[in-house]
Amino acid sequence: MRREWTQWWRKSLLTVLPGAAVIFATAFLQTFPVPVVTPVVERVGLTVFDSYQRISPRPYEDAPVRVVDIDDETIRRYGQWPWPRTDLARLTMALGEAGAAAIAYDIVFSEKDRTSPRELARRFEATDPAAARVLDGLPDNDEQFAKVAAYYPTVMGFFLTSRETGTKVEPKAGMVVLGTPPASVPDFDSAITPVPVLMNAAPGAASLSIVPDQDSIIRKAPLIQRQGDMMLPTLSVEAIRLAFQTDSVIINTTDGSREGSAPGDVVSLKVGDIEVPTTADGQLWMHYTRDVPERVVPAWKVLSGALDADAMEQAFGGRIVFVGTSAIGLRDLRSTPLKESEMGVMIHAEATEQMILGKFLRRPDWAVGLERTLLLICSLGLVVLLPRLGAARGAALGLVAIAGMAAGSWYAFTTWGYLLDPTWPVIAMVLSYLVVTILIFYREEQQRSYIHRAFDRYLAPELVKRIAADPTQLNLGGEERDMTVLFCDVRSFSSISEGLSPDEIIRFLITFLTPMTDLMIERKATIDKYIGDAILAFWNAPLDDPEHEANAARSALAMVDKLVQLNAEMPQRDDVVWPGEVKIGIGLNAGPCCVGNMGSERRLSYSLIGDTVNLASRIEGLTKYYGVQIAIGSSLARTLQGFAMVELDLVRVVGRETPEAVFVLLGDEALGADATFRAFAAEHAAMLAAYRARDWAGAEAMRAGLAERAGDWGLGKLYDLYRERIVLYRQNDPGEDWDGVYRAENK
Repeated sequence: MRREWTQWWRKSLLTVLPGAAVIFATAFLQTFPVPVVTPVVERVGLTVFDSYQRISPRPYEDAPVRVVDIDDETIRRYGQWPWPRTDLARLTMALGEAGAAAIAYDIVFSEKDRTSPRELARRFEATDPAAARVLDGLPDNDEQFAKVAAYYPTVMGFFLTSRETGTKVEPKAGMVVLGTPPASVPDFDSAITPVPVLMNAAPGAASLSIVPDQDSIIRKAPLIQRQGDMMLPTLSVEAIRLAFQTDSVIINTTDGSREGSAPGDVVSLKVGDIEVPTTADGQLWMHYTRDVPERVVPAWKVLSGALDADAMEQAFGGRIVFVGTSAIGLRDLRSTPLKESEMGVMIHAEATEQMILGKFLRRPDWAVGLERTLLLICSLGLVVLLPRLGAARGAALGLVAIAGMAAGSWYAFTTWGYLLDPTWPVIAMVLSYLVVTILIFYREEQQRSYIHRAFDRYLAPELVKRIAADPTQLNLGGEERDMTVLFCDVRSFSSISEGLSPDEIIRFLITFLTPMTDLMIERKATIDKYIGDAILAFWNAPLDDPEHEANAARSALAMVDKLVQLNAEMPQRDDVVWPGEVKIGIGLNAGPCCVGNMGSERRLSYSLIGDTVNLASRIEGLTKYYGVQIAIGSSLARTLQGFAMVELDLVRVVGRETPEAVFVLLGDEALGADATFRAFAAEHAAMLAAYRARDWAGAEAMRAGLAERAGDWGLGKLYDLYRERIVLYRQNDPGEDWDGVYRAENK
């Protein structure tokens, strides 16, 4: 099963990697916004949220909020705008006497009333001084409106602008910031404010500025804005403050404690007992209702007395009243997810309803992390499975995953009011599916030769080219060859595995096996299989290699050198798993083997069998006992003329009665020709001869003389073993029939 999975994975790698590249590119665009691309995708996500609202708008509940609408009928009855401020004073007084908790104007009275007697007096100063004096003595319309606004809980509105020159606004109440000052809140340079007499008289003042999204749809209502370091409330917040008779607004910010946030991002807003979750820039996600007639009262009904005192109290008593206009000529119409033309004051009114009722839409702190996780898991899963599933079943799986994400997003919206955007994960899945499917079709259209199907997972590319050029070099089926076999195993791998997770074990094995495999393939090896942490490789099949013994020996020496490099470099890197100092044992043997396509009628594997293979495996197991890295059999040692090696022992391995002379390979011809090594090797051979002749005193004397130098060749443990044996045999002589052979107890 493992081999089948490995073969499938290698076959699919060329399609999986491009698909993964597309996925990670999409994740990058989600994490690091790119002009043009990212805004388009985000707009698609907002359109998804819009569709949710159209399907499931907020159910209307009778909150203490009403809208007085200066509609077209009111304009027809009371004349074109602007009206005399005395009419607005009457409107405000009527609402105040009806018991309105707050009266908030979504209108900026930035110019003096031109119908005011004083303004008219200036017109008559030159032509009719007497009339001018009479008019100048009459009460000023703005002052009358200001007196009424001061008496009743009235909020005057102002517009914030980005002009370099203009008015600076002071809030009517304290704006308390808990945390880092919210730099993420939109900053404006100036303001268009009501005339001073109105601005100073009203107990409340608030910003009316609402900036829509790029598609001109208003999905969020600002709750706070700022001029430099001065925080200012918007109309809905100021109206609630007056209605609840609160002296301050508390702004809670984060210092980067939540995902995706920066110091100074707004977390929530608190007005009295009402706490409102906000976006990072201090806005409220709007959840609109459908049109509700009982929420809106035409202004003409209030001004004309069409509503008696009881009706007025029932309509406005204890409620927050917003005064705005839906008249087409006054152009205060905005687009929302539910309506193309909604009066602007309704946005403030519905925001106030949501805050009072506690009905919020939220984009949770973890939303982006969840979306990115779904993007990676679902898309990578689809990419990995596509080569095995095929285009049709892969498409079905992708559609199921997309449907699941859409259903989850919809459920989160309707159940908890969470805004979870499936757009990025869906885009990643669609793009990766298209890329991988195209590559799969391209791959399937390519005809691959029999040789490539049989050997391109075993041989180096140049060997495959040679076989393709001359197929007669292949002899499929079993054949006997003189070969060299290598077993390599990681020491104490079980202990290493205990400290690593399964994923880390795989990552470590990849990091270890890849360079080792490359070294052998460079020297014409055929990799038979990986057995966990072990490698089985052989030389001289399927292609002839006259120097297979030397190539195998050089591979083993190169692997040892490479391990030294890996042990030095890998622990310093954060992108790999490397469990401290790793040690290996390598067993080499040469001799006749049967090699070819072996297995069953249904499944074949190009491999080899024979006593040479078994002995190579046993020799590898002896490296741990003798404390060496490379051990070789006697038949191989005889062919490695000039290599640096010395005999370790005569061993009767498990499962084999014939003793085998086992050697340690220490270096290539350069070391073998070194005078110091040659002297050591000669003395070592003499020590073994004395040992096997049962000359215990002589053997010990020579062993002791060589022990210090033996450490230089990595043979310290070997010499400790011989010291223990000599001590034992001195006390219990093995007798005349002792053959000097050590019987191995373990494989």
